[in-house]
Amino acid sequence: MKYPGKLFLILTLSMLSGSPLFAQQPAAADIPSAAEAAEERTAEEFLQNARPLGNGPQKLYHIRKVNIHGVKYLNHDILRSSSGLIPGDSIYLPSSYIGNAISRLWSQRFFSDVQVGATIDGDSLDLEVFLQERPRVNYWRFEGIPKSKQKDLMEKLKLKRGTELSDYVIDKNRKLIRDYFSEKGFRNTEVDVRIDNDSMLKQAVNVTFLIDRKHKVKIGKITFSGNEQFSDRRLRKTFKKTHQKSINIFRGAKLNENDYEDDKELLIDFYNSKGYRNANILSDSVFPINDRRLGIHIDLSEGDKYYIRNISWVGNSIYETSALEEMFGVSKGDTYDKKSMYKRLGIGKEANPDDASILSGYQNAGYLMSQIEPSEIVVGRDSIDLELKIYEGKQFTINNVGISGNNRVDDEVIRREIYTRPGELYDRSMLMQTMRILSSMGHFNAEAILPDIKPVSNELVNINWALEESASDQFNIAGGWGSGTFVGSVSINLNNLSIRNFFKKGAWRPYPMGQNQRLSISAQTNGTYYKAFALSFTDPWLGGKKPNSFTVSAHFSEENNAYYVWQKSSKYFRSYGLAAGLGKRLSWPDPYFTLYAEASYERYTLKDWDYFVMRNGSANLLSLKLVFGRNSVDQPIYPRRGSDFSVSVQLTPPYSLWDGKDYSDQTMSDSERFKWIEFHKWQLKAQWFAPLTRNANLVLMARAEMGYLGSYNRHKVSPFERFEVGGDGMTGYNIYGIDVISMRGYDDGALDPVGENYAVAYNKYTLELRYPVILKPSSQIYVLGFLEGGNGFASWRQFSPFKIKRSAGFGVRLYLPIVGMLGIDWGYGFDPAAGHTKRNGSQFHFVMGQQF
Repeated sequence: MKYPGKLFLILTLSMLSGSPLFAQQPAAADIPSAAEAAEERTAEEFLQNARPLGNGPQKLYHIRKVNIHGVKYLNHDILRSSSGLIPGDSIYLPSSYIGNAISRLWSQRFFSDVQVGATIDGDSLDLEVFLQERPRVNYWRFEGIPKSKQKDLMEKLKLKRGTELSDYVIDKNRKLIRDYFSEKGFRNTEVDVRIDNDSMLKQAVNVTFLIDRKHKVKIGKITFSGNEQFSDRRLRKTFKKTHQKSINIFRGAKLNENDYEDDKELLIDFYNSKGYRNANILSDSVFPINDRRLGIHIDLSEGDKYYIRNISWVGNSIYETSALEEMFGVSKGDTYDKKSMYKRLGIGKEANPDDASILSGYQNAGYLMSQIEPSEIVVGRDSIDLELKIYEGKQFTINNVGISGNNRVDDEVIRREIYTRPGELYDRSMLMQTMRILSSMGHFNAEAILPDIKPVSNELVNINWALEESASDQFNIAGGWGSGTFVGSVSINLNNLSIRNFFKKGAWRPYPMGQNQRLSISAQTNGTYYKAFALSFTDPWLGGKKPNSFTVSAHFSEENNAYYVWQKSSKYFRSYGLAAGLGKRLSWPDPYFTLYAEASYERYTLKDWDYFVMRNGSANLLSLKLVFGRNSVDQPIYPRRGSDFSVSVQLTPPYSLWDGKDYSDQTMSDSERFKWIEFHKWQLKAQWFAPLTRNANLVLMARAEMGYLGSYNRHKVSPFERFEVGGDGMTGYNIYGIDVISMRGYDDGALDPVGENYAVAYNKYTLELRYPVILKPSSQIYVLGFLEGGNGFASWRQFSPFKIKRSAGFGVRLYLPIVGMLGIDWGYGFDPAAGHTKRNGSQFHFVMGQQF
């Protein structure tokens, strides 16, 4: 085939390819057809017969055709469009038009060769575009690393079959692989590439990255120069994540560039906090010591130490200067401490929305646009005058409050929980309280709850809550070992029930929901001689007008001597219980306080039961429980900040004061002594959460609790409502009221007093360091390390907050919305259990549910 014409224009260029815009998966390879071979010869003839265009006068031509040759996997129409060579257009020749089209084709990086020919026939022009596609990658492979790392790399590099091969692609991915392993400490990783033709597909190759990670490189030493006021050791302590190799095996020593940059900022922050406002890093270097160690050297300029001389306030009219000075807490003669000053002012990177500050005080009073600008005036070599300029602005009123993203929870349920209401003054503290309340509901992704604040005028602001719903209902099937037998359990927790929609048509999807009411049903059995059932219902807004909760619950359990299915029981221990409670959120001293009151009745009946203090008869327990608490924890699953404090007392009537019975009489039967159970029970619990890093992921949790069961009559001490101390906080089953107090590193009940039926007093202290692995609505996983101490006591006289059994260990928690919290801990008990002389040693513990 020949192309007749009067003029030929040939432009050829070559460059490396890039990422494809439009590609197909290659089909099975074929032997080149006669037509393809003819086309290749035609292109060669065309180029040989071509001659370059001279410098003649420009003439307008009409593009009649644009023929694409040599392209199998890309769309011809898209190539014409992207190159700008469109049939029907008119162009001038000679010009840069075709040269620009070739440049656009090269910029796509699909081709290893681009050549364009033109046939001119009068005023018409046919363009012939000859392209050579780069080879396609059929398989990407790795050698020299484990399969798990291969999978991670494939996902990180986003390598896909059918993409084009080029030096750019190879070099880019080699760099990404080196960076990937460098972050993990393999800083000397070498990456080579092997490219093989695919045995099945034409114009296809297989690429294998040959990876040699070498040795892991750790920081051997960190040194400083120019530091006269502080030692190298003290300066190294300012680094949170960059550490040199030491005997502390729990502290990493690999270099992460991002963490290193953050730690250098912390170093300067430390100097600033000590008065050295002009301290700076002159230079720093990272250098190899050997193939397994590297060094870091930082050259510092400390500068002079500064002190505060005068402090002046400008622009404040809402708060008196004396009030601002008291909140600021900085006086004349104090050491210059930029970090603390900015934190108290509430500005810069030190600002924390949960901390009280001067700026938060303004914003809590409606001054949304208020600002504070500190100005520092250096006086002499060591003094600074502070001028604090305050721009108060106007008070903002909330114009509109929007809610979006809620499909399962009714709008009215969310609105009644929100503290930001139209017509009220803007108050940042109420925003924080709303975020905490929405998180505690359990229906929304706590990590995504952030208000969208948009001023609509100089005095009005709109607030929108864009919520992301997550599953909150739970269905649990579990098994546990207790009292020498395997016990299976099943429970259903519906956390968004709507009683008022029970008889509403179309509301059962799969159950009537939307009102945040909670229904829990559970059952336990070992199939023969033990069974238990429990049911509870909670309405957090009784009547829907005020946040007064109502809870009602019931339970039944039985243990008997029918050990096999075909047997009929002749002995048993049964318990029945009913309870009803009312809770109220308090507005004073602040909205975090709550009060809860619960009345309950329980009855225990025994028949020929030889395993308890009484063999036959019934025991009755009528009590009133009061709980006063304060909870400012920011979210329920992975709390980062806040505290949870509660004090409770459970009281029964003091029957022994008026029933006229002599309980000191040793001949009195146990059934008569415990016909009406009496006691007073006290518990104190407190826990705190504090973030240790700027991103608030590393969290320290501190917890302390104690309990005491007292009696009105020393001859009538209750055998019920005592404490079992030790173990994982779970039990196979309970027949009568016992509080199970977890203590990792020890067996269940291992810390109960010897010779006693459980403990009448206990104490417990915990420190946990937590770090999240995954925080997503579908699952949340975090790891933890803990130190724990606690003990059980036979009487209040024996109780001591310092007589504790110690343990330490680590664990992991997994939260799945449908099953709740699951976990496993390994703990090591450093002290002997009650009645033993050797340290308790290693223990594994399984956890289900959220524990206080």
